[in-house]
Amino acid sequence: MKVIFFGTPHFSASVLRYLLEHGIKIVSVVTRPDKPKGRSNKLISTPVKEVAIEHGLPVYQPEKASSSEFANVLPPYEADLFVVVAYGEIVKEHILGMPRLGCINLHTSLLPKYRGAAPIQRAIMNGEKETGVSIMYMVKKMDAGDIIQTQSLVIDENETFGELEERLCQKGAEMLLQTIRKFENGPVEGMPQNDDEATFAPKVELEDCEIDWTMPARRIHDLVRGSQPYPGAWCWVDVKGEKKRMKLIKSVLGASVNSVPRKIIAVNEEGVEIGCGEGSVKIQKLQLEGKKAMAPVELFRGTEVVF
Repeated sequence: MKVIFFGTPHFSASVLRYLLEHGIKIVSVVTRPDKPKGRSNKLISTPVKEVAIEHGLPVYQPEKASSSEFANVLPPYEADLFVVVAYGEIVKEHILGMPRLGCINLHTSLLPKYRGAAPIQRAIMNGEKETGVSIMYMVKKMDAGDIIQTQSLVIDENETFGELEERLCQKGAEMLLQTIRKFENGPVEGMPQNDDEATFAPKVELEDCEIDWTMPARRIHDLVRGSQPYPGAWCWVDVKGEKKRMKLIKSVLGASVNSVPRKIIAVNEEGVEIGCGEGSVKIQKLQLEGKKAMAPVELFRGTEVVF
């Protein structure tokens, strides 16, 4: 059975590598165009492109996957199935209808919850205790196709977006391999989603990650870990009368129950404990604007900071 793989970031590249290592016949790879980086504007390949080149696979990087020019390059491969994993662009209907067995997608939530671009981050930021992976058919409507397979995972109390993404990537790759092998025997039945239960997970922007110290400690902790490693939770602080941005990299819930928002309760080797609207949060790693990331005790030893 012949498969064309669509994907772009490291998450997709890990899944592609797993499928290739387990014998799936990928006949071509589609990824986003190379992007300029740094002062020299050197073009940098996507992680998926790098894996494809390693394995000698044909790579296509259309500016628009919906273009008629791109549509003409796919039929000669006679692919049975398209597999899409974080490609980064909406795949249009005329592309979805090309393969004999359809087009499937790996999505990192328990659909129909958290449809959209940032399901892992939004689940953590909303304090969810559970998430998972869904394998579904792709249709015109975003993340709304029939579900072929799902599996849930418990979200650990202090788990960050980056850590959970790694676990979901491994689980998703295993599930995708199982699903593709089912297609070797012909079409696979899916279960329709209940649109009435759908929730959405829009992309997380930097402004979404600003800390409001009047929020409950649990909400702040979830915001810190849900935005780590990017875009990163942050707040404004006062340093010698100057307003500066501080990035909050690692946190745990504090022990204080009755506390005043923004008040520093303690600074020690375990971190800086700060009062919130309800309870307290202990920041264990932070980065003040213009400085490197460090433990709070290092920063507060020589710098007076007011939250």
